[in-house]
Amino acid sequence: MTSAPLPLSGVRVVEFSHTVMGPTCGMVLADLGADVVKVEPVDGDRTRRLKGFGVGFFGFLNRNKRAIAVDVETPAGRDAVDALVRRADVLIENFAPGTMTRRGYGPQRCAELNPRLIYCALKGFLAGPYEHRGALDEVVQMMGGLAYMTGPAGKPLRAGASVIDIMGGTYGALGVLLKLRERDRTGKGGHVESALFESVVLLMGTHLAASAVLRHPVPPMPERLSSWAIYEPMDTADGAQIFIGVTSDGQWRRFIDVFGLEALKGDARLATNNDRIAAQSWLLPILRQAIAARPIAEVERLAEQADISYARVARPQDLLDDPHLAATGQLAATTMPGNIVARLPLLPLRLDGRAMGKDRDPPLVIGQHTREVLRELGYADADISRLAAAGTIAAGGA
Repeated sequence: MTSAPLPLSGVRVVEFSHTVMGPTCGMVLADLGADVVKVEPVDGDRTRRLKGFGVGFFGFLNRNKRAIAVDVETPAGRDAVDALVRRADVLIENFAPGTMTRRGYGPQRCAELNPRLIYCALKGFLAGPYEHRGALDEVVQMMGGLAYMTGPAGKPLRAGASVIDIMGGTYGALGVLLKLRERDRTGKGGHVESALFESVVLLMGTHLAASAVLRHPVPPMPERLSSWAIYEPMDTADGAQIFIGVTSDGQWRRFIDVFGLEALKGDARLATNNDRIAAQSWLLPILRQAIAARPIAEVERLAEQADISYARVARPQDLLDDPHLAATGQLAATTMPGNIVARLPLLPLRLDGRAMGKDRDPPLVIGQHTREVLRELGYADADISRLAAAGTIAAGGA
């Protein structure tokens, strides 16, 4: 039996992007079934060569895409990309302000090439006084208050993943979906913009709302007064850590019963969640001692029995052995450049129970699909070979 087509089957996307934000947008659309063709320079996307923290960016964020390598500074290269844009439904780009216009693929020229094209620009800032500034994920985390809220006072700390790049790219994909729906009615393309700064500001919404209610700025998360009395990581007898969340009075009663904390039962000072917040200075040491007396497997078993929220404090590599992820197939085996095989996460959604999977590994070599895509655009093999010999394209695939 043939599986049903994915929601975006038949949608053609041209992606000019690098690093995280643009590739995230393209990956979301590709995972949903769009034919995403990534346009790289003839020496390859610079993300392929990142070291350190960024060494996994390309391998994770470019699955389900085809890649061509073209020198858009040459007339023949521009002719090829022009043909690609003319047949596309969507163009994604996340280069510095003005870069795409200088290269000949800004919104105005692309609209002339293809009036039905949806042009998705992913930037540091939306239109306004900052719009010409470049930005990075960590920059806007500092600028928007996320780093302040994550670290202790006086020690701003970026989040442990490129959360704003990924969020901004995902909102870009959402904007593309909305414009595709609108184009069904109007027949016209249009412009989608998503930005890093405005993405981090959205994350600050609950803190701004809390400040209005409390009538004073909220403190960083490590120094916050939690809304729940027991909402803490705790050490266990075997050197592990577990996060325990007891967020209702019913959970509190089950927690003390199951964990054998009879001395706390009926204590009027602990009757409600707000009472327990007031008692944290003496209550939490008692609870920490009770948890520290047991190995983590026993704490997990009791927490499950008490029906309270709990979680081992995990490292990224621990996800590879997570039984839930194994059972649901949420980590897909992926061959990355260098023939390195990793199990990498799929989109966190289901449509009628169907996961959005991985059908194609990221492009392993520069220009892996150049010949294939140019043939689709009507180029003869001899013409493709001449472009390759001239250095106008890189054609690493068959």
